[in-house]
Amino acid sequence: MAEVTLTIGDRRHNVTCRDGEEAQLRRLGDMLDQRWASANRASGGLNAERTMLLVALMLADGLEAAENRPAGDGGASPAYLTRLAERLEGIADALEKPGADA
Repeated sequence: MAEVTLTIGDRRHNVTCRDGEEAQLRRLGDMLDQRWASANRASGGLNAERTMLLVALMLADGLEAAENRPAGDGGASPAYLTRLAERLEGIADALEKPGADA
């Protein structure tokens, strides 16, 4: 097992990983650190746990946006297609209701 020291905000964290995964772990740590200042301001600098939660939410928001975006190769992701189908079903339901404008 390898050990990597990540600096996120002003704190250092020692994290173990499988041999050969050190560079990937450093890249992921850098992603967290890049969002730390913004999350720290948003949390009011109250505590590191709350700040890390906000960093995680920022990353989750970006991930959701990426999953719901059509793929660059012209195909669409399954999540995007599901969301599109749900929207179309909602429109169809609204149009089928009595009194709906045609």
